[in-house]
Amino acid sequence: ETLNNLGIYDDVANKIVMGENIAQAYQFVATHNAQLGFVALSQVMKQGKLSSGSGWIVPKDLYSPIRQDAVLLKKAEHNDAAKALLDYLKSEKALAIIESYGYSH
Repeated sequence: ETLNNLGIYDDVANKIVMGENIAQAYQFVATHNAQLGFVALSQVMKQGKLSSGSGWIVPKDLYSPIRQDAVLLKKAEHNDAAKALLDYLKSEKALAIIESYGYSH
């Protein structure tokens, strides 16, 4: 989507290698089997800074939002540990950790 919105997809299409998941995409880049790649911010950010190498955070107007949510399943509605985890994920402490890896809420 980003490459299309930049108008360069057709120019690079024959050079694209797709990972089966975000971990494999990161592995391609980390092992230099790919010159560059789209990877998760959490794989390259530590405490709000790029941990090594170079990077470009894709502007939000070049892709559709990627939502990641947590839900409490009905069968866990009486599970105190599940409720505690969900409450923690909404806490200021958890949100600060999430933001330190480059994500916003």
